[in-house]
Amino acid sequence: MASLGELTAGVAHEIQNPLNFVNNFADVSTELLNELEEAQTAGDAEEVTALVADVRQNLTKITEHGQRAAGIIKGMLEHSRPSTGEWVPTDVNALCGEYLRLAYQTLRATDETFKAELKTDLEPGLGRVLAVPGDLGRVLLNLLGNAFYAVRQRQLTGELGYQPTVGVATKPVGQQVEIRVTDNGMGISEDLQQKIFQPFFTTKPPGEGTGLGLSLSYNIVTQGHGGRLHVESRPGQGSTFLIQLPLRKPVISSPDDAE
Repeated sequence: MASLGELTAGVAHEIQNPLNFVNNFADVSTELLNELEEAQTAGDAEEVTALVADVRQNLTKITEHGQRAAGIIKGMLEHSRPSTGEWVPTDVNALCGEYLRLAYQTLRATDETFKAELKTDLEPGLGRVLAVPGDLGRVLLNLLGNAFYAVRQRQLTGELGYQPTVGVATKPVGQQVEIRVTDNGMGISEDLQQKIFQPFFTTKPPGEGTGLGLSLSYNIVTQGHGGRLHVESRPGQGSTFLIQLPLRKPVISSPDDAE
């Protein structure tokens, strides 16, 4: 019940912020429309043009924050939705390489000046692993997207000689396959590492993340695939997210069995 209360409070807090903006911009727009009517009556064309521009700008802000609220709700639905994906023998190496490039190009689409070194250390004899490739891809895209975000934030500090680097590695470990996503970004303090997989917890500024990506990834790996996901990080040096997956499809009867 305590966890449910925290989750409910998190949902309310995250949605309240964009809704406040929507309400505020809507109220201001109503006032502007009243002023617009007065300007039209007075025949002040210049004032009418200025007020129309202000209303248009407010409507754009309403749309942006409405979409953010919708994104939070969508993330919550994804968080609670059981996977319907099909378990198939999956080429994990190919998946890692594909999503490394995709995450990189996604960031470069918003910042063409950004460049990073990409490193891969993919075990050639890994073979195929029984998994749900769509779900595993979502995990990799989230972890790699966060890694590129972290190195870009460190780059923006203007640190001399800094080279943004993101890597992905795979190797077999006993009856498991291990996937490591590494970056040399800002790093995560020890106290934040204890909270990083909680729903709605994020180290990003407001508006840049819902705090659901890592929580959803954790559920996919642990509850969906019977594996483990944890983080190793040192502030100022970077982070490593370690995924461990069993080579065979796990039998999971309840979320507790995945822990």
